[in-house]
Amino acid sequence: MYLEQKLTQELTRYKGLNFARRFKQKRKHRYKTVIGVGGNVGDVKRRFEHLIHFFKKEKRLELLESSNILKNPPFGYTHQDDFLNCVIVMQVSMQPMVFLDYLMRVEKRFGRKRSFANAPRTLDLDILFFDSRVIQKQRLSVPHPHWFERESVVIPLSEVCL
Repeated sequence: MYLEQKLTQELTRYKGLNFARRFKQKRKHRYKTVIGVGGNVGDVKRRFEHLIHFFKKEKRLELLESSNILKNPPFGYTHQDDFLNCVIVMQVSMQPMVFLDYLMRVEKRFGRKRSFANAPRTLDLDILFFDSRVIQKQRLSVPHPHWFERESVVIPLSEVCL
């Protein structure tokens, strides 16, 4: 069950048991990272819940905190359903490129199919920040480009302690 709060005509915030939550820390991993989570195909809230449980089982990472879920309109390709987005703060023991490959495998496991830029998707996982590193590679840019221009990132990010 989720508590719903209308922020504007286009933006709605949802709070659930695993969202807007601080998780108990049991072990210490080397790197602190923030990922953006999004999706707009199927039962996205349920998929986000499954993602939290999936991450809890992974020994190479530990969840620290999650934001509320934000419902917001799509950008880029706008002829699609609204997106649900949140951010998750975690510690990981993987290097950035290894972590990126891991997240892409998780997306695929949760039904992500890549068709075109900004296409509808079941799950989208983006590395927003990775420690205090600046990374500019063909496959990975950290901090995530234009994160500060997107309500889908800025609003959830404002809800977590970094």
